[in-house]
Amino acid sequence: MFKRLAHILYRFFEATWFRVVHLGVSPAMSFVEARRTKLLNLLALPCIPAMAFFAVLNAFQGRWLLSALNLSIMLACCCVLLLHKKQKYLSARWLLIIFSIIIYTFTGLYFHNGSEYFLLNILVCTILVYDNKWVIAGLSVLICSAFITIVLMPQEWRLAPPVPAGRVWLNIAVALSFIPIALSFFKRIQSDYHQEIDRQRQALAGMNKDKEKLLSIVTHDVRSPLATLEVLLDMFGKGEYPQQMMEEAAAVLHSKVAQLGGALDNVLRWSSRSMKGIRTNPEDVLLAPLITETLQFFQMVIQEKKLEVEVQVSPVAAVYADRDQVLVILRNLFSNAVKFSYPGGHILLQAVREGEQMALHITDKGKGMTPAQLNTLFTAWQNPGYGTAGERGTGLGMLLSNEFAQQNGGAIKIESVPEAGTHCTVYLPAGELPVMAS
Repeated sequence: MFKRLAHILYRFFEATWFRVVHLGVSPAMSFVEARRTKLLNLLALPCIPAMAFFAVLNAFQGRWLLSALNLSIMLACCCVLLLHKKQKYLSARWLLIIFSIIIYTFTGLYFHNGSEYFLLNILVCTILVYDNKWVIAGLSVLICSAFITIVLMPQEWRLAPPVPAGRVWLNIAVALSFIPIALSFFKRIQSDYHQEIDRQRQALAGMNKDKEKLLSIVTHDVRSPLATLEVLLDMFGKGEYPQQMMEEAAAVLHSKVAQLGGALDNVLRWSSRSMKGIRTNPEDVLLAPLITETLQFFQMVIQEKKLEVEVQVSPVAAVYADRDQVLVILRNLFSNAVKFSYPGGHILLQAVREGEQMALHITDKGKGMTPAQLNTLFTAWQNPGYGTAGERGTGLGMLLSNEFAQQNGGAIKIESVPEAGTHCTVYLPAGELPVMAS
């Protein structure tokens, strides 16, 4: 029971200390300003109970002036925390530094109680919280002058009854102990800052590698069909290609260019997503029109492969998601189904409501995928395979589709067996649209 109570008290003290040390620190602040605010909080926080204790002790001993000065320092530290909470950081710094210089200088000269060593703490804080060299130089000269004056002042020139020697040594010990604590705290934060820079540098290096790989794939995919198209048009213009063969080739080229357009669309959207240029605007959207638009986009390829596409989607089936992003998901998943289906194959599109989710199933009986391919399906390091007619994708479709599904509060589940087909399920929040009367 005692251990449990001690643990609860310890956790409470730890949480309270953390909240006070981070008082005034907001995510919008720069790292440098945040650490400076924490440092001043760390200086002010222990001073409050310490000064309150000495104020009471000095009052009992009849040192009313010293007790009043202790209370004034305690109130100044409270004001620093309050100013931080109100985000008045510059005012808090000037209040703590200037007020402390005045009080500690006076008490050191008047009582010879060792408070001049607290001026060293203020000197350290001044160097750490200010960037302006003139401010640092001016305050440093002022603090050092006050410290030297107190130390060199003859001890027999007492303006008030001296405090006990034990009190003097206690003040000196507390003041000097704060210096390594403050510097260690500052050094630890600096170390965390450097580690964060290293993490960002590594992430940036990874992104650069991804973009280089993306550029290489896109360059290959764009150059090949465009070069073929250029050669055929040149031959046709020179009369070197028969009219009938050109008409047949034009149909094939049309499907290739259509697929290329879809790949480029994915690349552009993915680039925008990386630059945070895409915003998800969910709304209630009917699925049937989106599926119709998708089928029309791939109509040429469907006819070329003689595929049978079966659609089992209610006219009122709807999702609550961004229309454009849902369309991209449908085009990517259906493109894969078409690409990896064998000629004369069958593709099923089915929408089923499951609680608060709408599940859109896309099933084919094509090449399927191996477990290794499934494991890398939603990563940037996948190695896209060739379709049943030699089609080759960029490998970005599934990654982009998964990103969009998650942004809309959904998910994508893939099941596949080599040479037995693939079953894709897209889960999106179900929409609520009124049934239109005929």
